[in-house]
This record gives sequence, structure tokens and C-alpha cells, in this order.
Amino acid sequence: MTPDVLKKEPEAQLFRDFPRDCTFTREDWAILARYWYPVALSSEVQDKPVGVKLLDVKLVCYRSGDKVVVARDLCFHRGAPLSKGWVEDGEIVCPYHGFKYNCEGKCTAVPAHPGGKISPKLKLITYPVVERYGLIWTSLLSTEEDVQIPDFPSWDDPDYIQVLPPAFDIAGSSGRQLEGFLDVSHFAYVHTETFADRSNTVVPQYTVEREGNGLHVEYWSTVSNYGKSQQHEAPEGFQWLREFRVFPPFAASLRVYFPNEGRLNILNCASPVSAKYTRLFSPICRNFDKDVPVEEIVQFNLKVFSEDREMVEAQTPEELPLDLLAEAHIPADKTSIAYRQLLTELGLGRSYTS
Repeated sequence: MTPDVLKKEPEAQLFRDFPRDCTFTREDWAILARYWYPVALSSEVQDKPVGVKLLDVKLVCYRSGDKVVVARDLCFHRGAPLSKGWVEDGEIVCPYHGFKYNCEGKCTAVPAHPGGKISPKLKLITYPVVERYGLIWTSLLSTEEDVQIPDFPSWDDPDYIQVLPPAFDIAGSSGRQLEGFLDVSHFAYVHTETFADRSNTVVPQYTVEREGNGLHVEYWSTVSNYGKSQQHEAPEGFQWLREFRVFPPFAASLRVYFPNEGRLNILNCASPVSAKYTRLFSPICRNFDKDVPVEEIVQFNLKVFSEDREMVEAQTPEELPLDLLAEAHIPADKTSIAYRQLLTELGLGRSYTS
């Protein structure tokens, strides 16, 4: 996909959807808005509307019967946010004047004029929705016929336990966050309180391959993935395999091969709230230690996320430079270089992206 996407989009739709005071360039926004992102946990969207933001667009999520609706968080009557309203008989009610909208976005009631003709302008802007991996996914410029959501088969595998930590906010860009997830040379310096140590810093050579529109990476090392209290459980000299798959623009999966056929699978989905703010969603599956309380698994991973967040929020520039001459590189950066090249191929700006 290239910047020519602007010429292929109906100008009226781009004008309608492009947010005021957007932190992205119009060209980058038009490209990123075609992809699918998680915006909320399924468990969060119940009997009350939930306000979220994606690519600077304010959205409202709610359930209408067994259907999840994602719409622009805006009543076109007087601009009130529908996320402050409520759901009544499957319809969302505007908190300002009580207008009601059905799950297709059509206004069904104007209480001030019962029985009167309702203007066709009173229709919500709605977006396609998919529920998968315990998450609500949507796209601002795509359709239900063009769903692009990363593969994560262990979420439905009965041999695994499935864990969904709460959404994790990062005051940094999605590109920086995703690149940090793929980085293998920071373990010994950033994750010393959780699983790594500074006596094991060497990054062996590893392979990066193109796989469809993404990347496949296999990285072998002696850096243990056990938490500090479990380091003794790894056999002496055990070689850990970390297998990454990258799903551009801002998602990647990691499979860690533990001793005794143990497998840990993590799906890292960096949802771009804005160009410099990210909401991280990260479903986790594993086929070992199934009796460990879920809260322990969540707390360990939140600590790992927090270690990464401190660094991502401090990086300069906040954006991920796609011009490979803008920052220095070492052999250990093979994955991040390939990832930046992927984003360039999407047509995103070379000196700036989210």
C-alpha cells in the first residue's frame, strides 16, 4: 500500500473520518486506518457504553443484544458524546436530548417530537467489528469483508490456558513499542528484575525471513525466560528458542520454547490511540504450570510491560524513524531494521510514523 491510497479513497469518506487536530499526517493516517486494531477487552463492553480512541478518533463501544457496536462517539444533533449515555432495549441513548440509535446507527426516536419525521442526517458513523482473543477489534477504513487480524491459534487450543491482562497504556508511539517487543539485546539491561541478568549480554546471530506481508524470526540464546524465582528450573546450558512473527503495522506474536515441551505464546498488539500514545493489548497462552493463579501470571507480565514502558516513554524521537540513516544500528538490530523496512513498504512517511 502506498500514499496513492488517498487517490483511491472517496474524498467524502476521508473528509468524514479524518479527525480534527490529528497527530498523524493525513497520508499516514489514511494508510494506518485501513488496518485492524483492538480497542477494548470484550469483558469491558457489557451493559454500558465504553469510550475509546483509535488513531485520534473518539469511538464508543457497546453491546446491542449479542452484537458489539463500534461507532463514532458523537451524536450529530448537538455533538454530545454517546459514551456518556446508556443502552436501552439494545439501542444507545444520547445523554443530552435522549435521541436513540439502533445497532445499524439509525436514529429511531427524538423524544422532543414523538411520531415526527426523523432526519436521515441523524445516523451514527459505525465501523466493522470482530471479537477475537477476548478483544474487540475494529478498522476505521476497512470492511468486514477485509478482516486482517493476526493469527494466534493457541487461544482456542484446549491444551493451553488463556490469560488476558488488562489493557496497558504507554505514553509512547506504537512503532517504538512494537520494535521494543521484537528487540533481543535489551533483555540484560531492561528486564533485570524479572527474568534477565547483566552477566548474559551476548546476542548470537539469528535469522529474519519474510513471511507473506510480515516477518518470521528465530532467535536462540541462553537467556532464560523463567522468572527470577524459577531460574533454577532450567536445565544447565539449555538453549531457549524465541520465535517471533510480525504482523504490520503494530502487532507481533512471540512463542518461547521452554524445557519439557513447554510453550509460552504472547500476542503483542500495540493499538495507536494517537501518534504518541499507545494502548497495549496482550493475550497470553501457555501449556505448562496451569495451576498457577492467573493473577500471578498477570502481575509478572505487567511488571515486564512496565520495564519496557519506562524505556519507550523516554526514547527520542518519540516516533519510529523509518529512514535507516536516522539512527545507528548493530547486528542485533536485524529484526528492527526489517520491521522499519516493512513500514516503509506500507507507504508510511520515512522520517515519521506512529
